[in-house]
Amino acid sequence: MDVEKIRADFPVLQTKLKGKPIIYFDNACMALRPRQVVEAMNEYYFKYPGCAGRSIHKIGNMVTENYEAARKRMAKFIGAKDDKEIIFTRNTTEGLNLVANSFNFKAGDAVLTSDREHNSNLIPWLFLKERKGIKHEIVYSAKDSTFDLGEFERKVKDIGDKLKLVSIVHTSNLDGYSIPIKEVIGIAHDAGALVMIDGAQSVPHKRMDVHKLGIDFLAFSGHKMMGPSGIGVLYGKYELLEKMQPFLTGGDTVKNSTYDSCVLLNPPEKFEAGLQNYASAIGLAAAADYLEKVGLDNVGKHETELNKIITEGIKDIKGLKIIGPADPAMRSGIVSFNIEGMFPHDIAIMLDDMANLMIRSGAHCVHSWFNAHLMKGSARVSLYLYNTKEEAQVFIETLKEVAKLA
Repeated sequence: MDVEKIRADFPVLQTKLKGKPIIYFDNACMALRPRQVVEAMNEYYFKYPGCAGRSIHKIGNMVTENYEAARKRMAKFIGAKDDKEIIFTRNTTEGLNLVANSFNFKAGDAVLTSDREHNSNLIPWLFLKERKGIKHEIVYSAKDSTFDLGEFERKVKDIGDKLKLVSIVHTSNLDGYSIPIKEVIGIAHDAGALVMIDGAQSVPHKRMDVHKLGIDFLAFSGHKMMGPSGIGVLYGKYELLEKMQPFLTGGDTVKNSTYDSCVLLNPPEKFEAGLQNYASAIGLAAAADYLEKVGLDNVGKHETELNKIITEGIKDIKGLKIIGPADPAMRSGIVSFNIEGMFPHDIAIMLDDMANLMIRSGAHCVHSWFNAHLMKGSARVSLYLYNTKEEAQVFIETLKEVAKLA
């Protein structure tokens, strides 16, 4: 993978702040965009800035053609059988909420999650617990911070036929650890439960084939895979989407309506109410093209190599503790850590001030995990395909200087 050639596609990486280049290590929050994505979006705004699926004039037809081409592109990107299984959303959060509020849950039905879910895959179930009387069950991680498959299997068995959905994060934004997804899906399906995957941190970094894996629902965001913000995807098996009723309705969701009734369109249209973010869908398809051209296997390998360099370089810093499995190969491109006697925000501010090193600090929307472990948060490095070994070394040396102030 030619990292320097890749970096040339990102104008922001060519800029300097206070005479120094920026080092962007906050990719789990928001990835940078290559010019190819921006150009694809600009083409929409400059050449055919109209509505899709409504007007029959030439510009309208161009929008419809490119919007549906983007849908086909995303279906291919994740291995879906049919582009009608692709619903465009704003982000992962909306996709997870769409299923939570459209699936026919009844009082007493159970949803099972892990103990390290992003708020997007925790809060909807807390609300349904209160509103509909569903049961929300949690499978806790093993002592070494890995997924406890045996405990998961026992939990599934204990819940029994009340378990309707396993909704679980694939790769955690907390520490970069990925669950054994194939085994999880197999156990859930054997018990008669469906599986929804939060793929926000996995789809941008590794190959995903929903058909081969047997995933029932998958949600992910464009802004974490170098696509635009305000666009995401919910994949759902078509037969499941057919049975679900939309919780957001209006324009472009119905075939016809009277003052007393309406006839819904088929999926995916019935879930895409109102005018859509056409430019961002087109930009998302361009991001998928870019990632496949580089090769997702190459991306994952590169991130792991950088993680190993960083982990080795900082492991002996006094008072430093890395969150998650000890082996960096199990944490993909994320290094989440604390230094005894220092607040995560202070670490982030000093890294930024000293070397334009941009990381995330705080609870990373996983407040529940930090509260359970009596921690206030962490400093988090998250890597992507345009980050370099030289940047990793700058981080190591700068963090050593920061740690001296503890």
